[in-house]
Amino acid sequence: MKDYLNKQFLSGDLNKEESYVLKDRKSLDPLIERIGDTHCVLLGEASHGTHEYYTWRSAISKRLIEEKGFDFIAVEGDWPDCYRLNRYIKGYDFKDKKPEEVLKNFRRWPTWMWANWEIAALTTWLKDYNSGLLRDRRIGFYGLDVYSFWESMDAIDNYLKGTAHSAASIVKNAVKCFEPYGRDEYKYAKAYHGLEGACRKELVNLLVEIRKNAVHYDHDPEAGLNAEQNAHVLVNAEEYYRHMTGTHDYTWNLRDTHMMETLHRLFKFYGPEAKGIVWEHNTHIGDARYTDMHARGLINIGQLIREEMGADNVVLVGFGSYQGNVMAGEEWSAPMQVMDVPPAKKGSVEEILHTESAENKLMIFDKTKKQRFDVILPHRAIGVVYHSKHENYGNYVSSVLSSRYDAFIYIDETTALHPLHFKPDGHQVPESYPFAF
Repeated sequence: MKDYLNKQFLSGDLNKEESYVLKDRKSLDPLIERIGDTHCVLLGEASHGTHEYYTWRSAISKRLIEEKGFDFIAVEGDWPDCYRLNRYIKGYDFKDKKPEEVLKNFRRWPTWMWANWEIAALTTWLKDYNSGLLRDRRIGFYGLDVYSFWESMDAIDNYLKGTAHSAASIVKNAVKCFEPYGRDEYKYAKAYHGLEGACRKELVNLLVEIRKNAVHYDHDPEAGLNAEQNAHVLVNAEEYYRHMTGTHDYTWNLRDTHMMETLHRLFKFYGPEAKGIVWEHNTHIGDARYTDMHARGLINIGQLIREEMGADNVVLVGFGSYQGNVMAGEEWSAPMQVMDVPPAKKGSVEEILHTESAENKLMIFDKTKKQRFDVILPHRAIGVVYHSKHENYGNYVSSVLSSRYDAFIYIDETTALHPLHFKPDGHQVPESYPFAF
């Protein structure tokens, strides 16, 4: 069947998707129309270090907020750092600071993912936009990821310090339990790999107590949400770290399930009519059932959200490019650098689109018709760790593009992200996937 469909593709027998030249903000009109009244839009990226992916996602997000009433942006970032940014753009804290000063909190490698001038520009826009809204209508910004174990522990400890909350003594016990590992996740993972961690009971008890009776302060209407989410991060991160020295598949699924559960909590917080925007790598937002990830038993948030919210209430937008530059590192925790991205390999989605024309394109897929991208093709995926020498075998995900996404944005030649050049803090835990998506 695969060979038959590929022959059809090459012969031009299949229907071509709707395609539009992408030049400016108005060029997004067909996508905004396709999104319609859906409640969740997932915006991908083919790398974590490309300027154009961030600026086009910003342009789409602004239009969704202004024209469609979307309530929040949730990203592939740590909850505590993103929550500080959320408080800033809503006017709750850091009122006299510039955006780049607040973004200094993003110190986990790769710092460039969120501590960059592209996000600083979006932050300025969000803060200005929120200044004209009532307190309970302001747009939020949140992190979905699971990595921030110690930061979330500190946040809860500081949150409960000096209160009579029943969880205050439990968090002290949890902190004490983890003290022997010196904030080193590898030491904990080595001690309890694959076992029920010695400190897990304290974290579960903490989550139960916080969910029963979260404290709310007048100056922070989101205090309860923040406390509960940090407690969930602790429980899931502990499990993630215990298994990170084992198979990648388990930790990948745990991570994306955590992100989906976090998204559920955000929708619940904003109410039954809430609308949310998600920014993550294509490998997370593009439905895994239509990639070679599926054969390995891997799931992702794109698959989960379609299954849970219904495909008609979700729009998944993938991104890709033919060549250019990218901000990345040669290995985990290595210095960031601008790297050349060579022309996409022959037969890939990106090479086919470039061969047709070097124009930037917006493509809308029609699921009711058999289309040319209903075939399995290589689709580029670059992580925070990148080696162009692996280009022909390590940086592509076999995909049925028109099923993996509802729409696709193609940028023929890209440039690297513009980081704020903050030096990352200390020892950090990498994603176990070889190219760190």
